[in-house]
Amino acid sequence: MGPSANNDICPENERVGKFENNHAHSNGRYGLRIFHNMVPREFPCKPVVYDHANTTDPFWKNPLITANFYNLTSWKNKRNGAIAGNVGDVRFHNFKTADNILAGIEFERTSLTGDNRAQVKDSLIIGKTANTEELLELAKGPHGIIAARSENFTIDGAKFYNYNWNNAAALGDCSHCFHPAATDAGARHTTVRNLQFDDATVPRKIRYQFPFLGIFKDETGTLTGKGANSWAAGYTKHNEAWPECETDRE
Repeated sequence: MGPSANNDICPENERVGKFENNHAHSNGRYGLRIFHNMVPREFPCKPVVYDHANTTDPFWKNPLITANFYNLTSWKNKRNGAIAGNVGDVRFHNFKTADNILAGIEFERTSLTGDNRAQVKDSLIIGKTANTEELLELAKGPHGIIAARSENFTIDGAKFYNYNWNNAAALGDCSHCFHPAATDAGARHTTVRNLQFDDATVPRKIRYQFPFLGIFKDETGTLTGKGANSWAAGYTKHNEAWPECETDRE
């Protein structure tokens, strides 16, 4: 836009520099927000092309570049500790979140680049601490991690504690699917592995969001307790406005 506009410069798709050991707290909405898009690639101003004939590297025509974010500590934000909008190969490593009103971490859309590249890895997610406050105590249903409303998102190695008040839950699905107009009800799936839940303080591992048809593929059985490559799936009942999943279903 404006007199400095240049169609050969596309910042949203450029390589990301170093992000490490940052802190964010007490923000009106988000501790960290990636908004709207971040899809780093070798040729930032050219589109992502998926080559179905090349199973080794389907994105070889415009190779993706991983954007790594390391060691964020984010607490007491009035929405999320961290949120990523429409992203490609974006990875959150070793994040620590606590006392956030809506969610510790949320990814909105991750469908552009496939292969479960977008991910949360080896993170500590705490619902509330002893330093809680009234606004958090009144929150209807905070989540630890809210998964994308698209395919190709992975949660690997997250640990969850203190989601034991109101309708709080460790996991949620379908980011921003608060209303029928916001989603196509497509039963998106999220890949999870190596998860840990504190049994004493996490009574609800999953609380599904509208349309309550999300699928979690559990590669290690640490979510469902039913062994490797099991599934937890959302469900609906007639006239039920807020389905929950207190015990995982294969």
